[in-house]
Amino acid sequence: MTGRPVADDASRLGLGGRIAMLFAVGGLLVSSLLAISTLVMTRRQLVESREGAAAAMAVGNATRLSNQLTPDSTIEDLPTIADSLTRLEGGQRIIRLGDDWLPAPELDHDDLPLELLERLEQRAAGQVLAPVRGDPHFVVGIPLTAFDADYYAVVDLVEVSDTLADLRIILLGAGAVTTVLAALLGSWASTRVLRPLRRIRGAAEAIAGGRLDTRLSPQADPDLDRLSDSFNEMARALEDRIHRDARFASDVSHELRSPLTTLMAGVGVLDARRDELSERSRTALDLLVQDLERFNRLVNELMEISGYDAGVADLDLSEVDVVRFLQATVAADPALVLTIPSTTGSLVINADKRRLARVMANLLDNARRYGGGATAVILEHDETIRIAVEDEGPGVPKTERHEIFDRFARGSTGGRRGDHGGTGLGLSLVAEDLRLHRGRVWAEDRTDGREGARFVLELPLTLTLGNSEVEW
Repeated sequence: MTGRPVADDASRLGLGGRIAMLFAVGGLLVSSLLAISTLVMTRRQLVESREGAAAAMAVGNATRLSNQLTPDSTIEDLPTIADSLTRLEGGQRIIRLGDDWLPAPELDHDDLPLELLERLEQRAAGQVLAPVRGDPHFVVGIPLTAFDADYYAVVDLVEVSDTLADLRIILLGAGAVTTVLAALLGSWASTRVLRPLRRIRGAAEAIAGGRLDTRLSPQADPDLDRLSDSFNEMARALEDRIHRDARFASDVSHELRSPLTTLMAGVGVLDARRDELSERSRTALDLLVQDLERFNRLVNELMEISGYDAGVADLDLSEVDVVRFLQATVAADPALVLTIPSTTGSLVINADKRRLARVMANLLDNARRYGGGATAVILEHDETIRIAVEDEGPGVPKTERHEIFDRFARGSTGGRRGDHGGTGLGLSLVAEDLRLHRGRVWAEDRTDGREGARFVLELPLTLTLGNSEVEW
């Protein structure tokens, strides 16, 4: 288990995704509107065309049938007369003469819609779209007023229904393709539109990472040029402010060096003659020595911090044998247990040994002050090198695991002074030194489930400096 922190996945859709989704929704709405309009218009045209042809044929056949019937005509005469009537493809005829019916080859009068039968009983013509034996049909009924007879034309609309079903499938497929194409177009458009914002984001991240001289190039767009100019002006102002503050901190630290050296020399003289002092004077001297040591450490750390802020901190690379380095680090404390994988041989890297030594010293000092002392140093390596420092103290609350690496942050257990009080800059220097090495540090719970804190520093296998790469 490496103990690396895992970043939470973004739970919200980004601006580019929202633009692509809007394009997709727009494409879906347009394609749906066109599909519905096309389907309605096509259906109306096909059905009305079929209905018009069927109605005209029914009127013509009813007229011809009325002309050929005589008062003496019987049901036996109807087949001969019916054979002479005009036929429409997919159409059938049913004829009533008195109480007798001449059925169609596939249909009988029981298949006729009841509402149409009732209408013709009132001697009124009618037409209706209705299912006949489960399929859609157009039925026309015309009473023969000169006789006690009715003529019914039944036209099959299954072919029209199949055509409309095929058209629906085609329009559905076209709508899906249009939606996908619109989403792709939206993705392309969002990429084009957000490209300047990505440049600004990259520049902002570079400035946040310490590259204060980062600037945006002209954008070939008047509005974006104004945005770039404003961003560059802000970056210049920020760089000037940081450099000014860094110079101030550096100047103050240098000015404090001389009186501090004088004070420490004077205190050293007093400490050498402490046997001549009274008990109260010795106690006061001890407190003075402790505060001067802390003050001296604070001044040195402020000078280091000012170097980071001014952008002048760099690495003095040399070959470092990690295993021997850690063995030398834990040698001064017999209580420390060094754990190294059995497969690890000679692990030599190029690094700034002074800064790495300060990183380990600050982590061990932090464990001594707030965790009762470090109990283990663990080396792990695969694609990166990870060194963990564990203690058996109260641990670090999850809400403080990021802020403890801020400057002058001590967390909820770090408000003490005296023997255990630190300057609040130790862990921030750890983070800064590792950042120079393109590494990082984080705090977590111990992996064995026991109470305590676990600080993990991670270093990459390849250290990038400017335009060159140093292979480890």
